[in-house]
Amino acid sequence: MRFGLWFVAALLSLVHVGVSASTLAEKLRSADYVLLMRHALAPGVGDPRGYSLDRCETQRNLDAQGKQQAVRAGNWLRQQGIDKAKVLSSVWCRCQQTAELLAYGPVSIEPSLASFFDTPDRAEAQNQVLQRMLVNMLSQPHRKPLILVTHHVNILQYVGENIGSGDVVLVRVGAQGQALEYSLIPSP
Repeated sequence: MRFGLWFVAALLSLVHVGVSASTLAEKLRSADYVLLMRHALAPGVGDPRGYSLDRCETQRNLDAQGKQQAVRAGNWLRQQGIDKAKVLSSVWCRCQQTAELLAYGPVSIEPSLASFFDTPDRAEAQNQVLQRMLVNMLSQPHRKPLILVTHHVNILQYVGENIGSGDVVLVRVGAQGQALEYSLIPSP
């Protein structure tokens, strides 16, 4: 009985929201998939009044649980067969911290991933910039899988799904950079 339960648990660990390890890695190596991740747990909503993007101590940042969550996410992604990746991050410190803790090497700041929580009127324009960036990044030959660490407002605008801290979304991207379909993968 124990072996049967262990075997079923092992099989289920290979499938996470309908995406198997080999399928996830294979899709991310193709020219039309990207993984968007909401930064790991940073308690609160928005940023404190008077925050500065140049000073992490003025922003809402990852707590100990959020840091552990980001490390677990990176480990889980490697278990899925994603041993190398290009990681782009929003300029916000909580996104950079998350991206760095995924442990895929140097992280690049990408302006189209910056939060527009304080300026929701920028949502559509910034989403168009994101789509153009995706067209450019996904068209590069011999590219690594692409992981984008951003904010819930950005993901909501792009795919129409409001996701939790540390959750990821596997997105099939169209020729114009638009989201064609997606799979939500809860934080490991």
